[in-house]
Amino acid sequence: MLRSTSPRRVPLLLAFIAMLAMPAPAHGQSDATSDTAAARKVFEGNVDAIHKRDRARYLSYYLQTETLSRNGPGGLEQGFKDWSARRDTTWPDTLVARDLRMVRVAPGVVYGTYHYRVTQHGVTSEGISERVFVKTPGGWKIAVSTAFGLSEGAAPPPVAIVGATLVNPGQPAVANAVIVVRGGRIACAGARSACPVPSGVEVVNANGAFVGPGLIDSHVHYSQTGWVDGRPDAIDLRALYPYDSVVAELHDDPMRFDRAYLCSGVTSVFDVGGYPWSLALAREHERDLAAPRMAAAGPLLSTRDAWVNTAIERQFVYMSSDSVVRAAVRALKRDGASAVKVWYLMVPDSLRDVMRERLMLAGAEAKKAGLPLIVHATELALAKDALRAGAKVLVHSVAPEDIDDEFIALVKQNDAIDIPTLTVLEGYADVFLGRSPGLRYPLDCVDKVTRAHLETVLPDSLRAARMAAVQRRSDTTFHGTERNIRRMRAAGIRIAVGTDAGNPGTAPGPSMYREMEAMQAAGMTAAEVFASATIVSARAMGRDQDLGLLAAGRAADLVVWDADPTANIANARRVRMVMKGGALYGRAELLPR
Repeated sequence: MLRSTSPRRVPLLLAFIAMLAMPAPAHGQSDATSDTAAARKVFEGNVDAIHKRDRARYLSYYLQTETLSRNGPGGLEQGFKDWSARRDTTWPDTLVARDLRMVRVAPGVVYGTYHYRVTQHGVTSEGISERVFVKTPGGWKIAVSTAFGLSEGAAPPPVAIVGATLVNPGQPAVANAVIVVRGGRIACAGARSACPVPSGVEVVNANGAFVGPGLIDSHVHYSQTGWVDGRPDAIDLRALYPYDSVVAELHDDPMRFDRAYLCSGVTSVFDVGGYPWSLALAREHERDLAAPRMAAAGPLLSTRDAWVNTAIERQFVYMSSDSVVRAAVRALKRDGASAVKVWYLMVPDSLRDVMRERLMLAGAEAKKAGLPLIVHATELALAKDALRAGAKVLVHSVAPEDIDDEFIALVKQNDAIDIPTLTVLEGYADVFLGRSPGLRYPLDCVDKVTRAHLETVLPDSLRAARMAAVQRRSDTTFHGTERNIRRMRAAGIRIAVGTDAGNPGTAPGPSMYREMEAMQAAGMTAAEVFASATIVSARAMGRDQDLGLLAAGRAADLVVWDADPTANIANARRVRMVMKGGALYGRAELLPR
C-alpha cells in the first residue's frame, strides 16, 4: 500500500551552504552548466550506489562534517558522525528517482529537486526530495538532503510520454504520439501537433513502443487465493490451511495481488463477488496509486446455501425468502456495492420456480437501488432467466450448450455484456493433473507464496479420483465457450475479458494473457480482444466514461508495451511501463521481491 506523509519544512540555509563552497568564477553560462553537470554526476552516482547496495560509495557523496543537514517528517538532523545511515544495514527493495531539476544558486552551489518512489519491506512511499550540492576541496558533495512524502490524495508530478504509437480501442493508431498527464488524469493524448509538451513537465521517451489504456480484468475475486486453500469446496485442505485463517490473510494482505495486477499491465479489476470487506477495499484501491482500480459487488445472492463462508462473515447469502433478497440488495446499496451479483445455480425441480421468482425480485430490487444486476448462469435456460430478470452482465459464458437466437435477442434487448471466462477451468485441470500454470502464462509477476502454491503438486490420493472428470469438463466447457464466442461476435454482442482470477490455477494478473490469447484463438481479432480488455471491460464494471480509453479528462491509467497488442494480443505480455493515476512504474519495479 502506498503511504504518504504530510510535509513539514525548515528553511534551507543557502547562505550558510554558500560559505562552504570553493571560490570560483561567478559569471558565465559555461560555469553554471559545468556546476550543474558536476552536481548531476554526484546525484546519479549516489542513486546508483543505492541500487548496487554499496554503502561506502553511497556515503562518499555526502559532506562528511557536522554541517551535513537532513530534513524530513522527523525534523532536522545534522552531522555526519552520528548519522544512522553509516550503520544501517537495510536497503530499499526499489528506488525510482525521476524528474531531477537543478539550478546553480551561487558559484559552487547547486540546488536540485526530484520525485522519488521507494519501496521497503513491501511498503511504498512517494514524494519530493531536495538536495544542495557544494563544491569542496574533495570534490562535489551533498550538503543538504530533504524528503517529504506526498500529502494524502496528492497526484504525482506531471509527465509527458512521447514517441510511442498510441493505440486506443476502435480508433486509428497514432504514431509518434504524446500523452500529457497532470493531476492524475490525461491532459492530452494524440499527435505531437495536437498535443505539444508543456514547459516544465518531465518527458519520458517511449520511442518505438506502443501506449494504450491499461487492461481491465472484469471478473476477479480478492476473496480467493488462486489456489485450493481458498476453495475448500474444490479440494478440502482445511486441516493444513484453516479456511478462516486463509481469509484473514486475504483481508490483511491484498498487496500481493495488487502488484501482480499492475506488473501484468492490469490497471483495473471488477471483483464480482466476495466478503463484505471487498467493498471497503475497492474504495481504498481508488486512491491507492500502487493498486489497480476496483469495482466490487460484495457478497453474492445464491440459489444454494453455500458453505464456503467464515465463522463471522458470509460471502454467499442464501435466497431463502423474498425478505432476505430485499434486505440483501438494500444492504449492498448501503455498503457501496457496484452491482448486485446472483449466483444462479441449478436447483432441484421443486425449487426452480421459487428461485426463478427470487431472481426476478433481485433484478427488480437492484433496478430500484440503481445497481446493475450481474449473474452467474452457465446453463442456457438459466442464462435466459437472468436476462429476463434484467441482467446487464453475464459473468460467464453459457457452456457447453450452444446459445440460440432467443438468447442473442435477450442479450441485445438488455444491451448486456458477456464475460466468457474461457480459461478458468484450465486452472482446475492444472491442479488436478499436477502441472504448473506457468506452462500457460508467465509467473514472474506472481508473489512467492502464491507461486509456490501454484507449482505445488498435490498427492495422487487427493487428485486421482477426479483427474479425468476435471479434464473432460475443462475441455468440453472450453470448446463450447469457443463456439459461443464466435456466435456472439457474429451477432455483435459485446464481450469483455475476465479471468475469474482467484480460482485454483488462475493467478491474479498474468492469467489475463492466457484469457486474451484464447479469445483471439477463438476467432476474435487482436484489436477486438484489446477493445474487450479495455473499453468493453470498463463498461462491464460501470466505468466506461472514465476508463478504457486514453483521452483528455480520463483517468491516467495506461501501459507502455514493447510491441503492438492490437496486431497480436500476445504482445500484451511485453509490458515496459505501467501508470496508475499518474504514477509511472517500470515493470521491473513491480516484480515481487
